[in-house]
Amino acid sequence: MAEAEGSSPLLLPPPPPPPPPPGMAEVEVPTAAETDKKQVSCSGGGAMDVERSRFPYCVVWTPIPVLTWFFPIIGHMGICTSTGVIRDFAGPYFVSEDNMAFGKPANGPNAWDTAVHDASEEYKHRMHSLCCDNCHSHVALALNLMRYNNSTNWNMVTLCFFCLLYGKYVSVGAFVKTWLPFALLLGIILTASLAFNLR
Repeated sequence: MAEAEGSSPLLLPPPPPPPPPPGMAEVEVPTAAETDKKQVSCSGGGAMDVERSRFPYCVVWTPIPVLTWFFPIIGHMGICTSTGVIRDFAGPYFVSEDNMAFGKPANGPNAWDTAVHDASEEYKHRMHSLCCDNCHSHVALALNLMRYNNSTNWNMVTLCFFCLLYGKYVSVGAFVKTWLPFALLLGIILTASLAFNLR
């Protein structure tokens, strides 16, 4: 599926990076000035690159046109590898890699990557269902496999609320893209209901 320009990423805070194996030194991540790229610092140890949609160790979210306009907390979710490549359950029997369905994210070789890979392989054999077994379920399985936050109780409802409460938009445009259509529709509905009730 094609990426839509200007989609708005929403990111969950990334977990701390795993410690290096014994006997290996930690490598410093180059700064934005050193790499000469537009990057955002990531507390997960890697650097986010918004222009290239690279969000290491992050759960990412993007609005779904029309559906998110009516219900702004409903959107499409993916999970990123340690290198920032997005994996998302984009449709029946299809897990997309580095080409997120519905556009770039809007709302962040180790155990993390293994869990993301295993969840993606599992979902390549599943039928996509908007309400029951969807992109949020794919991310929840990855988090459960890695025992993220020492928990195996992740599901689409908890992920929805975590994104709503703890997610961060990567830009003002991302926030506007998510909430402006809802605000306009709500304004139209309220105006119409007031107009009919005041007659």
